[in-house]
Amino acid sequence: MKKTTKPLTQNPTIEELQERLAMLEKQNAELEAKLKKQQELEVKLTWLEEQLRLYRLKRFGTSSEKTIPGQLSLFIEVEQEVNPELPEPIIETVTYRRRKKRGQREIMLEDLPVETVEYRLSPEEQVCSCCNGSLHEMSTEIRQELMFVPAVVKVVKHVRYVYSCRRCESEELETPIQTAPMPKPVIPGSLASPSLMAHIMTQKYVDSLPLYRQEKQFKRMRLALSCQTLANWMIRGADDWLSPIYDRMHHHLLALDILNADETTLQVLHEPGRVANSNSYLWLYRTGREDPSMVLYDYRETRADENPKDFLKGFKGYLQVDGCSGYHKVENVTLVGCWAHARRGFTDVLKSLPPGSVKPVAVQEALHFCGQLYTIESKLKDESPETRHKERLAKSKPVLDAFLAWLKIQEKNALPKSGFGKAIQYCLNQWDKLIAFLEDGRLEIDNNRSERAIKPVVIGRKIGSSPIHREVPG
Repeated sequence: MKKTTKPLTQNPTIEELQERLAMLEKQNAELEAKLKKQQELEVKLTWLEEQLRLYRLKRFGTSSEKTIPGQLSLFIEVEQEVNPELPEPIIETVTYRRRKKRGQREIMLEDLPVETVEYRLSPEEQVCSCCNGSLHEMSTEIRQELMFVPAVVKVVKHVRYVYSCRRCESEELETPIQTAPMPKPVIPGSLASPSLMAHIMTQKYVDSLPLYRQEKQFKRMRLALSCQTLANWMIRGADDWLSPIYDRMHHHLLALDILNADETTLQVLHEPGRVANSNSYLWLYRTGREDPSMVLYDYRETRADENPKDFLKGFKGYLQVDGCSGYHKVENVTLVGCWAHARRGFTDVLKSLPPGSVKPVAVQEALHFCGQLYTIESKLKDESPETRHKERLAKSKPVLDAFLAWLKIQEKNALPKSGFGKAIQYCLNQWDKLIAFLEDGRLEIDNNRSERAIKPVVIGRKIGSSPIHREVPG
């Protein structure tokens, strides 16, 4: 039943007034608690609705993070397009002659082998139907088409001859024997050849084709190679032939002073001591823009901070990563942040808005700051590291200073648990790493180089063909 407050008498005593005040204070506290709880539920409901819309968009919509045309129309277009170094246009009359361009088809076919098939009339048919005179070749008609030659599996029989001396066989006590040299097998006692193993690995790791599907392909070729056999070949080939190359690449990687890193999850079935749905991690380490491309993957069972610390032991320099805390224990490195992740937080806020709603100006302002930084980077793409470093200090640093001041103002008004609040907090927490790219012109503004390298693993995981998923032999 709803409690009611007793009416006061005409001449209430002090005790009655104190009792009434205590009762009102209690009711006020209860109402404030209910209101606070209601507000928390409303914030949580709004957040859940945002996450649901964002999940649907990521699953069914476009994944592009490019700014939508007209999205930042609140800002002055002149500030975006101004270029004081551009000379004034000169009015002149231009005459030109049209030149036929090579078609895309000709460019595509120019490096392919060509097989020509000619169709002629037989000598008996080369007679004019009008006067019975002889016909001559007036012109030709050409039609081109692409022919696909399916893969062929053949047996290569290695026959090695052994030689001996007939004279020594008949006259001497011992006969010298010579054997012709022959290449060693890639796996002793196995049918696997280097080309076959390379094909299987390429199909799986590059084309994301699981071993059980490759088994079906070989079956159509009337070749019975089980998934178990293919998995054994993969592991044996990696241990015997690829591990030395991997170790050598690892040695060269640690000698550099700029690296990129990223990580992703995957599942390994039939792994001893672990259930099938346990999450493991694949860590990626690669070179930056100025060094020869080199990418290494490191499989670990957990996301522990010790994993990158152990792998990068001996490395000194800049390490460009996302916001993962697992890299904080790596010694002798300067962590460089990722502006793609910072921008993605604000982009997700726009994506999570309900249809027909007015887009918040604050989110558009944040994206405008990010857009300015990326515009500067696009103009410096082909410059030398020295020029890029100088131009960043002159042009990017003022934008970063203004953005930091803006973030501190917006932090006071944004709800901490909202998408906008989390995007702001990510930038503030990562700020010393986000501005580290100003220190060296060889550094990049984001970690997209690593994300592109790890993307094939993510795609393979989505279709059930991650590098280790389902393929570890029992």
